[in-house]
Amino acid sequence: MTGGRAGAGFSAAGRFAAEIEAAAAGKGELRPGYVLAGDETFLIDRCRAVVLQAYVPADLRDFCLSEIDLAETSIFEALDQAQTPSLMSPFQVIFIRSVKQLYTRGAKKEEFAALDRYFRSPNPQALLIFVADFLRIPSDIRRMDMDDKNRFERIKETLGEHCAVIELARVTEEDAMRWTVATAQDANVRVEPEAARELVDALGADMMLVASELEKLLLFAHGRGKITLGDVETMVLAAKQRSLYELTDAISARDRARALMLLQGLLNSSDAGEDAAIGHLYMLARTFRQMLVILEKNVRDSRAIWQALWQGFRMPPFAADDLIRQARRYKSRRELTRALRLVARADMELRSSPPDKKLVLERLVYDLASEPKPAPPAWAATQPLFEN
Repeated sequence: MTGGRAGAGFSAAGRFAAEIEAAAAGKGELRPGYVLAGDETFLIDRCRAVVLQAYVPADLRDFCLSEIDLAETSIFEALDQAQTPSLMSPFQVIFIRSVKQLYTRGAKKEEFAALDRYFRSPNPQALLIFVADFLRIPSDIRRMDMDDKNRFERIKETLGEHCAVIELARVTEEDAMRWTVATAQDANVRVEPEAARELVDALGADMMLVASELEKLLLFAHGRGKITLGDVETMVLAAKQRSLYELTDAISARDRARALMLLQGLLNSSDAGEDAAIGHLYMLARTFRQMLVILEKNVRDSRAIWQALWQGFRMPPFAADDLIRQARRYKSRRELTRALRLVARADMELRSSPPDKKLVLERLVYDLASEPKPAPPAWAATQPLFEN
């Protein structure tokens, strides 16, 4: 696994990869289940890729790989599937998402009892991977939020009794820079230290974005063998981040025409065109979450923003003042949570393979830039629909 050379999150992912690869080669023991704990999507994807490479042949993918969402399917059905041998494949890999469902609304005694029964006699031809991405594990575990800490302990007490828990902690800026330099070296490209720092700073150490932009920079540097600070400023900051904040500026100003024009520019400048829609939604959701924190913590200047936003969730330094100004245009938390709900709805629509992804994005931006409808007065809910 490239980049598994430093950092707590990288180290945990690297150990997981080594265990999976050794078991697949018959040189180690495969656990019946693993829990990928943490919301560092980059590391989750790396762990997933290792499992697919080791246990999911491309020609059998439809028969041996299952994706189960506990928001839609019960854990009982998931365990039944794991216990039932596949007629088409000698081995099953089952990824189980929305694990948070096991830790909300009641004690879930029956669910955990079923898990206990399964793991006392697991199917040796099945591998269960629980994705607990509702947890945020900071690079410094001592700074973990109390709610997340309690949830994490609960996972260790329950799933951890039977599964190996892989702690995918957030990547620090220093580790992100080391990963950038090492990954480029693997491609025989040297990254100038200033370029690595600017890349990581500009993208808030968000490893999904860092990896995506580094891939483009490596293509850009092909033949030169070097990535400079100027390359990063040209290829990343100007083309991506600044355009995004221009879009959210238009949205927060309720300027629908300018917002739609800027969206068109983002789509035209993207190599993937409208296929980059999920990435744009991810960035919009992240930016609105940042605004929500800024509004709730009453941040008024860029000096305070670095205390309000934790490492890995910060915007580029050049965008701090702009984002504070944009956040303060919203009158209440309700307006920003409305924006997040609109983005979530668009995300679900995009993942259902709509005929026109561009139309989904345009409708989203139009709605985001429109004034929300006023909430009905509290007394209206108590009034009868008809009066005699």
